[in-house]
Amino acid sequence: MWDLDTVESVRQKLGELTDLHGLRRIFKEARKDKGQDDFLGNVVLRLQDLRCQEDQWYPLEPCTETYPDRGQCHLQFQLIHKRRATAASRSQPSYTVHLHLLQQLVSHEVTQHQAGSTSWDGSLSPQAATILFLHATQKDLSDFHQSMAQWLAYSRLYQSLEFPSSCLLHPITSIEYQWIQGRLKAEQQEELAASFRNLLAYGLSLIRRFRSVFPLSVPDSPARLQSLLRVLVQMCKMKAFRELCPDSAPLPRLVTEALRTGTVEWFHLKQQHHQPMVQGMLQAGKALLSLVQDIIGDLHQCQRTWNKIFQNALKVNLFSMAFLELQWLVAKRVQDHTAAVAGSPVSPEVGESLFQLYVSLKELCQLGPVPAERDGVLALDGFHRWFQPAVPSWLQKTYSVALARVQRAVQMDELVPLGELTKHSTSAVDLSTCFAQISHTARQLDWPDPEEAFMITVKFVEDTCRLALVYCSLIKARARELSAGQKDQGQAANMLCVVVNDMEQLRLVIGKLPTQLAWEALEQRVGAVLEQGQLQNTLYAQLQGALAGLGHEIRTGVRTLAEQLEVGIAKHIQKLVSVKESVLPEDAILPLMKFLEVKLCYMNTNLVQENFNSLLTLLWTHTLTVLVEVAASQRSCPLASSRLKIALQNLEICFYAEGCGLPPEALHTATFQALQKDLELQAASSRELIQKYFCSRIQQQAAAASEELGAVTVKVSYRASEQKLRVELLSASSLLPLDSNAWCLLSRAGRTELASCSRCWTMTRWGLMTWKGRPFCHYAQCRA
Repeated sequence: MWDLDTVESVRQKLGELTDLHGLRRIFKEARKDKGQDDFLGNVVLRLQDLRCQEDQWYPLEPCTETYPDRGQCHLQFQLIHKRRATAASRSQPSYTVHLHLLQQLVSHEVTQHQAGSTSWDGSLSPQAATILFLHATQKDLSDFHQSMAQWLAYSRLYQSLEFPSSCLLHPITSIEYQWIQGRLKAEQQEELAASFRNLLAYGLSLIRRFRSVFPLSVPDSPARLQSLLRVLVQMCKMKAFRELCPDSAPLPRLVTEALRTGTVEWFHLKQQHHQPMVQGMLQAGKALLSLVQDIIGDLHQCQRTWNKIFQNALKVNLFSMAFLELQWLVAKRVQDHTAAVAGSPVSPEVGESLFQLYVSLKELCQLGPVPAERDGVLALDGFHRWFQPAVPSWLQKTYSVALARVQRAVQMDELVPLGELTKHSTSAVDLSTCFAQISHTARQLDWPDPEEAFMITVKFVEDTCRLALVYCSLIKARARELSAGQKDQGQAANMLCVVVNDMEQLRLVIGKLPTQLAWEALEQRVGAVLEQGQLQNTLYAQLQGALAGLGHEIRTGVRTLAEQLEVGIAKHIQKLVSVKESVLPEDAILPLMKFLEVKLCYMNTNLVQENFNSLLTLLWTHTLTVLVEVAASQRSCPLASSRLKIALQNLEICFYAEGCGLPPEALHTATFQALQKDLELQAASSRELIQKYFCSRIQQQAAAASEELGAVTVKVSYRASEQKLRVELLSASSLLPLDSNAWCLLSRAGRTELASCSRCWTMTRWGLMTWKGRPFCHYAQCRA
């Protein structure tokens, strides 16, 4: 690269002279040869490094130390082959040859990638890209024609080879960006329009079969479907598509029709797949059940995955459309099947198949829109009426299966606690599971008709309560069977503890029936159908009857345990009063307390808390009864009463057990209070009795605050030498008379009687002052 200097005359140069520096420049140029320019630098390129087209900046060389930066030179290179005439170009247009060449290269790339079990990303190898570029350059193909060729090649190969549809987005975008109407020839326009129609038809066929073409078992299936919809949406939005295919219907309508048709085709394929080899009522029911379950699974997939893709791309609600189509198809098959079953006796196997079909249809209906959002009535509305004849067989089978489970559970039970914290046996767990299964069946049934639902619930409750009582009979018989051959009474007591614990666990399970069977919701549903209080009188009466029966069985078992201890308690209390007088009362009660400590600790370990509290209540009542009887027989013996008093105090502490036993209100019964008071009086000395008596009288006197009947003041003294109590009456006031003669009798002492005047309340002795046989007041101012 040279710095070109233009030739100027001396006069022009002298005209531009301004200083000595300019003059020096003129002398320098005069010494140069004519036509010599300044050398700026050069660019050295290797042919092997050049591609068929280059466009970039290159640095100038050499870079001397005086002028290290020579600048850059912008160069463009293009390789042009002058011999363009080939056999293909002479027979076909260059555009067609380029299209065929591109198809061959793309087919090769896709085949190579499929052989390696990898997906092709749409990019060609560098060699293929070079060949295509050379051909386009030699034939002077425009960028638009290259994009169009790429679209035609890719869209055709996409219908026969498997590669990502995203490869079609780039040529679509290029065509849309460069589209000018009238730019293509007529045959090229027809070719492009045909490619649009073919790809649209092929894409709709894939959408119609999207369940099998894009299975969810393949991880990238949702992304592939989403990419296809994106390509179709982008293609239908193009100006070229609208101009070349003006009669095409809107894409959402086409996709909706394809999805509707595909859903019906998929249903018939599934129906043929589940068609039984042996024709029979049971086999037909199982096939129909499998079909309904497949439909439910498909609707779940549509709801969770596919509907979002179609909704985002085209605003098409796939789930609603699929549900409406499938529920109509299912309703027709189910109605035909139930009508055929109703004409013959229902076997247990067929009844079970019908129940599973009913539950599946119920699940299917729950997937649909709520009644407020529906456009009309669904074909499955009221489907429960088709199964109404089979309901009695369902209920009977539920009870039969539960009864068999209860019998098997009791027969396998060894009446051994499951663990330290779990004091019931295996049959109680099995029974809880059995009752939970009954409740689950009731929730699955959930009969829509309110009145019939009430009757069904009554039957469930009745069967459950009956099973509970049957279990009590079976578990007691099992306990007798296991303890018949054992001589160890302790082992028999252990089994009895387990039995009452199992019954208590059963009582807790039965008590949860209102919650498990949703009685409150049922009461709201049947409120307008049944009479007020009918649910309470029916369901709750059944429940209370069952609970009462279980309570009686539990109390009977606890009573049997208590009877084994009551004998020992009575024996120790009798020994308590017969101990020698030299033994202190605190030492005399030790055998009784040790006996209770051992037995109650044993019972607390083997009984649940509720049964242990019931046992304590029975033992406490019995203990009080024995103490009352012994106290009555030992009334004349203060020592025995003292021992009984201390025993009662210690027994109260024992049964209270620092809050872990009976509560104070259960301990302090009327019998306990009367016995405690009686023992305190019997064990007290004479002085203590006198003191208690006067304290009681003082309390009575302090409590009597009213003086409506009058008041008397006395002075009392006791003369120990004479052993006499002297009572001196000091005064009286406001005393009411007892008869019409106006005299109020105060006391009698021998032949003399004290009285008071009703007017002045003066004291006098009856009989000392009389007038005409009548007493009179000796007070001078009164003289009454």
